Amino acid sequence: MLTSFLPGFALSLTLILAIGAQNAFVLRQGLRRAHVFWVCLTCALSDAALIAGGVAGFGALAKAWPWFETIMRYGGAAFLIWYGYLNARAAWFGGAVLEADGQGAGSLRKSLLTVLALTWLNPHVYLDTVVLIGSISAQYPDRLAFGIGATLASFCFFFSLGYGARLLGPLFAIPLSWRILDGLIAATMWGIAAKLLLM
Repeated sequence: MLTSFLPGFALSLTLILAIGAQNAFVLRQGLRRAHVFWVCLTCALSDAALIAGGVAGFGALAKAWPWFETIMRYGGAAFLIWYGYLNARAAWFGGAVLEADGQGAGSLRKSLLTVLALTWLNPHVYLDTVVLIGSISAQYPDRLAFGIGATLASFCFFFSLGYGARLLGPLFAIPLSWRILDGLIAATMWGIAAKLLLM
């Protein structure tokens, strides 16, 4: 079992470590201590569903419906451009400070809708989880163990990122730190959007 579990864990962790729109949002929520548990759980469960689909062999759906990738690509790019604009505006005007214990954090519904959009409207998520993890899992004797390892890596990463962000609390008590973070998030969102549009 370990010969399949450990490679699944390592592959998933390697893929998810890249700074992306979803990770940036989880980091921001963790810094603000805003709905951290639910945001992390939503990300991890989304990954679990996608990984399960890939390991179960549904990666072929993308090939069966070529129009699906196009819709996801342009829809995802539009969302990332808008979300990047919101962060760029926050970086420009500033004024944000670290809110303790989720005060001023916005609604849980809005946070979950945002993280769901950042997750499910990103075509790279499907490539990484459904296609890549799904196809590589076929090379291992125990695909279930491989999928469990990949899923556990996702849970470990998101909860570590969300709750580990609190260690940066003193730094983000300074408004300038928020402006820099918002600027970096905006640049990340627009970079990913540009990559999607130029694919």
